[in-house]
Amino acid sequence: MTEPRLSTYLDEFEDIPGTQVFNTFRSRQGFNLNQFCMSLMKEENRTAFKANEVDYLKDWTLTAAQHDAVLARDYTAMMREGGNIYFLSKLFSTDGQSYLVAVATMTGMSQADYQQMMLSGGRNPKGVRSKKNPEL
Repeated sequence: MTEPRLSTYLDEFEDIPGTQVFNTFRSRQGFNLNQFCMSLMKEENRTAFKANEVDYLKDWTLTAAQHDAVLARDYTAMMREGGNIYFLSKLFSTDGQSYLVAVATMTGMSQADYQQMMLSGGRNPKGVRSKKNPEL
């Protein structure tokens, strides 16, 4: 019996609708984006970023998609471009936003609706387990 290839195993995670699994590919892809976010741990960097976001971002080697996603605060796009939610939290914290507010933007729901859904037990997984088999 042959063992499944690691890449085949990892490819299965790409089948989860609406989910960006932070894997080694995304880790490499988002390295500079995540380092930018980590820079916001220092108050002087937060101050500089808030004073002129475009100028601050010039110091970071971001892809055009990453750059645009940061300026638009499109967290879903940032995650698609290799952003890790724990690093991205530095950005939404710089903006004075909570996890609740930031994550709600990724769901297409209002903050109040997202909060109520989570307080009620979370999203029903029926129909969102597989892109290939939506019946699951």
